[in-house]
Amino acid sequence: MKNILIVDDSALMRSVLRDIISSDDRFSCKDYARNGEDALRLLERHEYDAIVLDINMPKMNGLEFLQEFYKKDRKEKVIVASTDTADGTDITIRALELGAFDFIQKPKNTVDSKGCTFRNRLLDMLALATDCEPRAEQNRKVKIDKDFVNTISEMVSSIKTSHQEIAPVTSPDVGGSGGKRRTDKGRVLVALACSTGGPKALQQVIPYLPKNLDAPVLIVQHMPVGFTKSLAERLDQISEISVKEAEEGDILKKGVVYIAKGGMHMKYKDTPTGGRLYYSDEPPREGVKPAANYMYESLMDCEYYDTILCVVLTGMGMDGTKGILNLSEKKKIHIIAQDAATCTVYGMPKAIAATGKVNQVVALQNVANEITMNVGVN
Repeated sequence: MKNILIVDDSALMRSVLRDIISSDDRFSCKDYARNGEDALRLLERHEYDAIVLDINMPKMNGLEFLQEFYKKDRKEKVIVASTDTADGTDITIRALELGAFDFIQKPKNTVDSKGCTFRNRLLDMLALATDCEPRAEQNRKVKIDKDFVNTISEMVSSIKTSHQEIAPVTSPDVGGSGGKRRTDKGRVLVALACSTGGPKALQQVIPYLPKNLDAPVLIVQHMPVGFTKSLAERLDQISEISVKEAEEGDILKKGVVYIAKGGMHMKYKDTPTGGRLYYSDEPPREGVKPAANYMYESLMDCEYYDTILCVVLTGMGMDGTKGILNLSEKKKIHIIAQDAATCTVYGMPKAIAATGKVNQVVALQNVANEITMNVGVN
């Protein structure tokens, strides 16, 4: 049974969290703290498997706690309980920068706090953080890896092998080669997908892209409404390349990164001079919105760009794999996947790697250089 520490100054919120956590026989919640100082004192005496952390607290807030926490050699994964206010989203992005595993939005009222959506999201996130079986898998008496491979195999067999397919290449040190690898790919568009661990991973990729990158970059990061704007603004502040939350009708420009808006699907449409981005309010795909599968499939009819450079970073689940496989039927693609060792969660990169279509598997610190070497600069 995994031991969870709650850190929150609200007695009501502590009670809600404790009831949810204790309702699952995978977890226990013996301790709680009212602020960061109390939490640090508890950590001097006890070990935990995960921490659910509020941000706005007296004496020592969540960010101050994280700064002290990561100075210590602690194993606990921290899940931030955030709000969707402007300040709340900015602070959440900062918490992820500092090393928080992921975040969950606090319920807006008592009714929401007792609903299944918040409960299931919290328990699933705790399971992921503590290496427990996800709730949906608890009663299944099958090997998860076997099912995973079978699912991928079915997906691959349903799609004809593309003539552009290239054998996978594992190249963890390629980013340091410094060579000009780009061959004649024509016009290139970069399309990147990530989820859990993505905001922190993007900070090791986007700031290292040159401002004169010879391609636009599209990003689908699984996040709720409001948080993607804060993520884009933060990345723009620390990067040479321009970063923005994509707006309806945006015309794609080289050297600009477009992050899909939380809560909407982002899709591409050709224009005579490039491409435009639009949004769709269709239902979630594979339980997420925006979905990378939706973005990749919208590129199937793209004629302006000759090559789509597909990049898959850390994340739970399989989003992106089906879309990339479908895209490979219509377009010349090149796939870069993050390696297992540097992933927060090796789910999405594992899914695409299992298809056998990945061109390069690289460590996170090499992804930016690989993008630049495959795209070039102008």
